[in-house]
Amino acid sequence: MKQSDDGMRAAQALAGLLDLVKRLRAPDGCPWDREQTTRSVAPYLLEEAYEAVEAVESGCADEALGELGDLLFQVVFMANLYAEAGQFDLGQVIEQVTAKMIRRHPHVFGETKVKDAKEVKGLWGKLKAAERKGREDGLLDSVPLASPSLIRAHRLGQRAARVGFDWPGAEEVWQKAQEETRELIQAAGQEEAESELGDLLFTWVQWARHQGLGAEQALRGANNRFTRRFQAMEALAASRNLSLADLNLQQMDALWEEVKEAEQEKQSASRRNESS
Repeated sequence: MKQSDDGMRAAQALAGLLDLVKRLRAPDGCPWDREQTTRSVAPYLLEEAYEAVEAVESGCADEALGELGDLLFQVVFMANLYAEAGQFDLGQVIEQVTAKMIRRHPHVFGETKVKDAKEVKGLWGKLKAAERKGREDGLLDSVPLASPSLIRAHRLGQRAARVGFDWPGAEEVWQKAQEETRELIQAAGQEEAESELGDLLFTWVQWARHQGLGAEQALRGANNRFTRRFQAMEALAASRNLSLADLNLQQMDALWEEVKEAEQEKQSASRRNESS
């Protein structure tokens, strides 16, 4: 099969990036890069993944372009470290994930028929379960410990649901969340309160899952909104020669509401311009 021009360009660029990594690791390369190990590089891989997600969610294509490149560099660098140790190389990484994606998409590369994305999701779970047959690891073992806690809670709930260990629907999870809230209120001492808070957060993540929502994404969005609005509040106060430290809570609340109204009006105007 003839490669597309885009495919050839990508293959050449990837080969060039691998050559660059090897040059950095060469005896006359970069002293810092030469000192790195798979363990020392792993945190950078995670950091770049977070930054890539942030760039994608910002909606700025230039930011996404740069951060995806940084993430790809870390993947290539890590694969090269394993290659130096004689364990596997970048080609094997690419070949293995390609084979896995073909195997897990029999509705595209085989004769399996599916109606919609929901059926695809169910098929994916069955295929992954089949791949684990004969292995000693448990259903939850492949959920990474290093995942952000909200993502991990979501994945744990998903995995348990595959064998039917789940609430029937969102309403039942909601009721469980009310129960966990009462237990948190009644908790005696900080240690018990922390434990009950964890149970409540885990339950809300499962409620979000039943609603088709991502708790991690939702909280990240809330964090971003809070940061954006608080910084706008600081700027608004400064424009009036005020310092937030000198204002009482009622005055700061008034500034906060002013910032929110201005933001909402800007969003409404943007939607009107898009529809006109």
